[in-house]
This record gives sequence, structure tokens and C-alpha cells, in this order.
Amino acid sequence: MGYRETGLGAYVHVCNRGVKKMPIYRHETDLRRLHSLLFYLNHKEPMPDNWTRDIEGGLSSLSWPSSWQPREPIVSILAFTLMPNHFHLFLKEITEGGIAKFMHRVSMAYSKFINQKYGESGRLFEGTYKSRIIEEETDFKNLAAYIMVKNTFELYPGGLMTACREFEPAYASALHYPFTSLKDYEHSEHISPILDRELLGELFDNSHSFKSFAQECMLHRLDELTEHHL
Repeated sequence: MGYRETGLGAYVHVCNRGVKKMPIYRHETDLRRLHSLLFYLNHKEPMPDNWTRDIEGGLSSLSWPSSWQPREPIVSILAFTLMPNHFHLFLKEITEGGIAKFMHRVSMAYSKFINQKYGESGRLFEGTYKSRIIEEETDFKNLAAYIMVKNTFELYPGGLMTACREFEPAYASALHYPFTSLKDYEHSEHISPILDRELLGELFDNSHSFKSFAQECMLHRLDELTEHHL
């Protein structure tokens, strides 16, 4: 995966990780901040000065103040998972240069927040985000499972291999992880305002079809892991 220029309508897998693969948070509240930035900084116009003070209920409410100009997203976020030392996003470019602008905004704002909070300085992330353009429907599906299931399965007790073997409890555990869009595809009545379900909602008729596909992917992953350990 490398950095490539995108264009309007492009579907892109984006990721970035902490410097030297170090954690990008100290406390869960830090990841909650990063999670909220995916919503608030996905906007065409610059944010007002001291914008966090305008939000009733705190940033985790994901509410857009009525005193602001109407929200105009610059990317569509189709899926995401925030991990302890990196994150993955499945994005669609809906404005010219939107992905580059969005990624710069989020990375800079979160790095500034962490440095100010902990009295530090310097880079939080390795550098420029990595991206890969996705063009085939099969790849859309595989990427969705990779971002939302494979990554959350790595957090399961015993790791990825155990999670693949114990798919049902591992999947149930993944649904409770607060920093992934998986739950938004499981419970369609409670969709996060961060998310745009347009594409994946068309590819998967319902949550059962996605879960079934994800299980096939994880069984294939288990076969690969088993062969590697032989």
C-alpha cells in the first residue's frame, strides 16, 4: 500500500499508524476524541475557533450545532476501525482533494490534542497516510471484512487465530468494540452520523449476509495462519 492521488468517485483504503508502531492513545478517552474527529472534521469549511466549546453534550454526542453552517462532508466514510496503534478507513472521494484534506485535518488535530494533553511535542503518526484505490466489488467486500472484522478480532483474548476458531463469541465481542463501524452494519436502526452505508448497504442485503461473508473470510484467514504455523 502506498500513497496515490485519487479522484472524484474513487474508493480508497486508508491507514496510518503510530511512530515506530507505538500506541496512538493513552486512555480510551483519547480514542473517543479521534473517533469524534471523523465526524466533525469531515466538513468543507474550516472549523470555528474553539469549536469544541460549541457542542452541547460533548464531542461524543456527534451533534452538529445549529449555529454553524450546515455540514458539508468532503469524503464518505464507508467503514472504519481505530486500533491501539493504527487505524483503517474505507473512504470515497466526494470532493476534489477531499481525502487528502480530510486525512491532513484529522491527523494534525489529533496529534495536537495528544501533545497538548500530555505535555509532549513531535509526531504521533509515522508520516503521510498510506492509501490504496479499490475498484472491484469483490475487493469492496473483502476490505469491509478486513477493516471491521479482522482488525477487531486481533483484540480478542488469544489473538486473531483464536478469534477465527471461536467466530461466534469473537464476533459478538467485536460488536461491542466502540471504535469500529461494525455495529452500524449490525443494527441498522442506530447508524452513526460518521458513516455512509450507501455502498456496503447495497453489497450486503442485511447484517446476516455480511456476517456470513465475514465468517468465510475468517475461516480462510485461519487456514492461512494454520499453514504458517506448521
